[in-house]
Amino acid sequence: QVQLVETGGGSVQAGGSLRLSCAASGFSYEDYYMGWFRQAPGKEREGVAFIFASSITEYDNSVKGRFAISQATVKGALTLQMNSLKPEDTAVYYCAATPRLPRWSMRKDPKNYEHWGQGTQVTVSS
Repeated sequence: QVQLVETGGGSVQAGGSLRLSCAASGFSYEDYYMGWFRQAPGKEREGVAFIFASSITEYDNSVKGRFAISQATVKGALTLQMNSLKPEDTAVYYCAATPRLPRWSMRKDPKNYEHWGQGTQVTVSS
């Protein structure tokens, strides 16, 4: 059974940093497409960062140069390092995984992911 658990959320001031982690069980990281999504109050869930085969990565333009996704090849630990945080980054962040994507362009659509964590709250104050 696939299980994802996010940790590392919290409250920080603008310009600060946080490091999120996703503990996974029941599958191999190297065989799944994985991503970080976020959802703010009153907003739709949106993709933030994506990774496949522990090396292929992609970022939403809103976080390029500030966030970094990584995955250990041996242990499969998934992390999201968030620097230079802004108030607009405030949201619940989710770890997601799916065994396949018909097209690479579909990675940003949350409907294409089969497994989700419970989410962790990130709050950035002005």
